[in-house]
Amino acid sequence: MSRVFAHGFGAVSPAGWGVPDLTAALEIGLPLPTQEMARPGWDRSLRVRNVPPPATRPAFLVHPRLRRASVMAQHTVAAALEALGDDAGRAQAGELRLAVIVSMLAGSVAYTRRFYEEVLRDPPTASPLIFPETVFNAPASHLAAFLGTTAINYTLVGDEGSFLQGLALAASWLDDGLADACIVVGVEEMDWIVADALRLFRRGLIYSSGAGAVYLKNDTGPVELAAVTDSFLFTQEQRRADAARKMRAQLPAGSPDELLCESDTSQAIWGDWAGRRLALKGIFGEAFTALAAWQCVAAGDAVRRRKFKAANVSIIGADQQAIGARLVNPDIF
Repeated sequence: MSRVFAHGFGAVSPAGWGVPDLTAALEIGLPLPTQEMARPGWDRSLRVRNVPPPATRPAFLVHPRLRRASVMAQHTVAAALEALGDDAGRAQAGELRLAVIVSMLAGSVAYTRRFYEEVLRDPPTASPLIFPETVFNAPASHLAAFLGTTAINYTLVGDEGSFLQGLALAASWLDDGLADACIVVGVEEMDWIVADALRLFRRGLIYSSGAGAVYLKNDTGPVELAAVTDSFLFTQEQRRADAARKMRAQLPAGSPDELLCESDTSQAIWGDWAGRRLALKGIFGEAFTALAAWQCVAAGDAVRRRKFKAANVSIIGADQQAIGARLVNPDIF
């Protein structure tokens, strides 16, 4: 496989709109404030961590495809544009074959719920303008339309590990010459249905939402995607702990000047890690594929800023797989 480099990172999170807000929250290391979300049929509310409003209205919202788009699509575009930087203009000018990969678990829940509420209430009046936002590939479609790119475009639906699968898939596309570059986004949307589902299966966790993006090219860049491990599935024959140990075995043991980005500190397989550890879930909450994307963004940004010579990303998904990745300083490795 050809060498693949990360040229940019983007994030929309409960900390704010941008990677600097994400990293600032990580440096403080305290859980972000929570908000109350009404749960229909209940007297008490659900606790969540919402993305705050942007400081200024994003200019991209005037695009015809984004005027009525879901919040999920808006976060996807915002994170992607931050990661792309000046190359967004190159893609729009037709100078760059830009591929798009968007990963998610829950999908566009808010518009789906709204559409079916209208169907159940009065079927003839259900808005056809809402329906396009209910499909899983709507955010990827909106992003491609905004950038004017006609290159290959995929949406991956799965647990947190699907974001790392997206990085591996992007690397293979670049290796096969299917695109000049690829933007990989992980995104989740805030809705009471998802927050309540999380409460049912993982009591004590607080649902959050947003997006993270990594921009990959073969051209030498500040951070190299050195490895993505195999995906080790959770099955009747392979428990989560066994899958996690196999994932770790494919990543270097690490050293004091390296970083480990994990979702939470319950990942006991990294108990002997010698370097610094960042556990994002306690700070940002549970955001599934968006959380996995933030892990990669935090790891890549730390390597880009030369705070660490390398970083391992460890993901033990909600219900499917254990998978990891390694990002390194190409000037050292």
